[in-house]
Amino acid sequence: MTQIRAFRTFAFLLALATAVSPLTPANAASTTVEIQILNVSDWHAQLDPLSNVGGAAALATYFQADRAANPNTLTLTAGDAFGASPPLSGFFDEEPGVRAMRLMGFNADTLGNHNFDRGVAHLQSLINLAADDGGLVPGDPFSYVSANLRNVEDNLTGVAPYKLFDVGGVTVAVIGITNPEAPTLVFPGSFGTIEVTNPIPAANKAKARAKREGAKIFVAITHLGVTGFDPATGAAAGPLIDFANNVGGFDVIFGDHTDVQYSGIHNNALVVENRSKGVTYSKTLLTIDPGNGRVANRTHTFVTPVASAVTPDPAIVVMLAPYRTALAAAFDATIGVAAALFPRGGNIERRQEVAIGNLIADAIRLRYGTQLALTNGGGIRASLPSSYLPADLTLRRTAPPYVVGPPFDLVIGDVFTVLPFGNSVVTRTVTGAQLYAALENGVSRINPDGTGTDGRFPQISGFKFTFHYLNPVGSRVTAVELADGTLVLPDSTTYTFATNDFVNAGGDGYTMFADGQGVTREVMANVVQEYIQDLNTITPTIEGRISKLP
Repeated sequence: MTQIRAFRTFAFLLALATAVSPLTPANAASTTVEIQILNVSDWHAQLDPLSNVGGAAALATYFQADRAANPNTLTLTAGDAFGASPPLSGFFDEEPGVRAMRLMGFNADTLGNHNFDRGVAHLQSLINLAADDGGLVPGDPFSYVSANLRNVEDNLTGVAPYKLFDVGGVTVAVIGITNPEAPTLVFPGSFGTIEVTNPIPAANKAKARAKREGAKIFVAITHLGVTGFDPATGAAAGPLIDFANNVGGFDVIFGDHTDVQYSGIHNNALVVENRSKGVTYSKTLLTIDPGNGRVANRTHTFVTPVASAVTPDPAIVVMLAPYRTALAAAFDATIGVAAALFPRGGNIERRQEVAIGNLIADAIRLRYGTQLALTNGGGIRASLPSSYLPADLTLRRTAPPYVVGPPFDLVIGDVFTVLPFGNSVVTRTVTGAQLYAALENGVSRINPDGTGTDGRFPQISGFKFTFHYLNPVGSRVTAVELADGTLVLPDSTTYTFATNDFVNAGGDGYTMFADGQGVTREVMANVVQEYIQDLNTITPTIEGRISKLP
């Protein structure tokens, strides 16, 4: 290559000197390859559009158009493409989500925490479905990659540290990374004996191996996200940025997990994260010299896939039709009316009191007559009404083709979209000391600018508390009192308490409750459904239960 470059330089100078253009060979200009990478973050099997944006059938049409414009395309996502899904996928063991991914043309995915929600045996069945190339499953097979899972071979088959793709004659390595805290975000035992290791050395090791196998371009798909921005400089921060700044030689690094839209250059890598659930997807173009793998140019755009602007992919529409029919029979019955929208999204439920959190916490507390209740904000997955699509178009919902409210008609499917995990309510007693420890854990991930993306943030009922997010972690909670104004002290006084079984098992860092206590009650979604039915009309209300101060 050195001699070729020298010859081109000489020929160019000679042509300038003699002004005789035929002396420049016709093929002297280097031929480049433009590779396109389409990426979706944290899709959660959002098969239907959200407010006319996204949805599997619409995304598939956008992707097809992008591939038609540039066939040298990889389509990637980075974990949690299923899990915490709406009922159209979750009610059917997530099979519709994976089937849709095949039809959408994904090439590779990694494993995030929600992929393990139902344990490794269930995950294995979906990995098998994704990989099936026997012609029995429509669409193209795709691969799972994760480089930082120890003992993965003892628990799962079909998961490799990376995969090589020949894209336009260029070998591209796609290396997967699982978020290190993932085992704490699911029920104990859901990972089997898999251990999640440090992403940085694992990624560097996988990259070195892929390079020895001939890879020229290196792409990381990571279930790591941006968690905040410096209030003074605006600089992004979080596990995704830390990863990018400490690995070497990556061309593009895709993030996930935190529902933050971001792009920037870090450590000479293009770093990209989309909004979750297909609200945006990213289109990255790399102009590459195939001889040496050098990236001559990088461009990146975020795309908002407006569903009504395209014809939905008929293959996905047909595939989902029988699932819709079965789901309607179970979930379309009306249960009440919402006077206005109970919002969720943009991580508001992970940083402050929200009306939908109050509703859920009230429902479980009042059902069992406890003094207190707490549920984790990360368990709340949708607004109310939700993106669920009942068959009856005369219902009042948030967008056409329904009658547009408010007020809004609520159906069973809304509740199971908001609470998709199948968690059960647990009742028990807690001490004042345990409650303070729980609240400190719940607000421990709030950033210096008051934002937060962590699912441990508490939504509560039966009491109030004040916290100062600029205080050191562990000393942020400054006051707790019952609804009647009685102070709660961090002592041995006991209170009756309701929560969900995930929190009671120590999930999301609530280890102070993992003491073997608690009586398992009814499924949480059923409790909330009946609470709405009893009230008939519900109104979103913020009551000052949580005072958030600098």
